[in-house]
Formats: sequence, structure tokens, C-alpha cells
Amino acid sequence: MDFDRITAMLENAFWSTGIKKPEVIKGAQNSALLVGGFNEENNQIAYSRVISDKTRFAYILDVYVDENYRKQGIGQAMIRHILSNPELSDVYQWALITKDAHGVYQKVGFYPLLHPNNWMQLRFDRPMR
Repeated sequence: MDFDRITAMLENAFWSTGIKKPEVIKGAQNSALLVGGFNEENNQIAYSRVISDKTRFAYILDVYVDENYRKQGIGQAMIRHILSNPELSDVYQWALITKDAHGVYQKVGFYPLLHPNNWMQLRFDRPMR
């Protein structure tokens, strides 16, 4: 993984504006799976990761495809790769959050929460790093 490139992509994403490389690396190190997409010149053009206990639950996050490579099925290919990964084959509860890519995820089987009122969250502002 090219963490300089990943940081450049994620620091402009609305969910991680201003993120710095140490935070990107720490998140990657503590993830169950990292997936990257690369162009013909082997430059990183996409990234995603999974947080999981590898048994019951997995959360997909930081799914990002470079603007110049969007609408080519790269995001869907990364999600299919994640869902078929042998290390995550026991997982039966998958979650993700999206603001604007519902169609991408629906094409690979995701759907809105059946019981959204059962979910709870505790959220703080991202610390300055």
C-alpha cells in the first residue's frame, strides 16, 4: 500500500478531511483487511479496509476510488473481493456507512438496515493530530 497516496486520497474525503499519514497507518495496522486498487503503472488509485473480529461482524470503511477512475466498477470489485476473502468467510454481519454511494453497494448485495432503531452510536469530534 502506498500510504502517501492513500493519505492524499483520504485527506480530501468528506469523512476524514485533514487526516494525516500516522492516523492512516495506525488505522491500517489495526484493520483485518486492506484492499488497494492499482492502475497499469502500478500507482494506487483506490483503497478500502475492513475492521472485523473475523467471526461474526465486519465493518467496511475508507472505500475510496480516485476521481479519474470512478464509474469503472473498481469500487464494486473491491467490495466483492472483501466479501469473498477467505479470512472473512465466517462473518455473517456486514456493515458500512455511505452518504452517496448506495447504488454501488446495493449492486453487491447491501441494503438499508432492517432495524435502524436498534443501532446506537457514541460519536466524538475527531481529535486534532
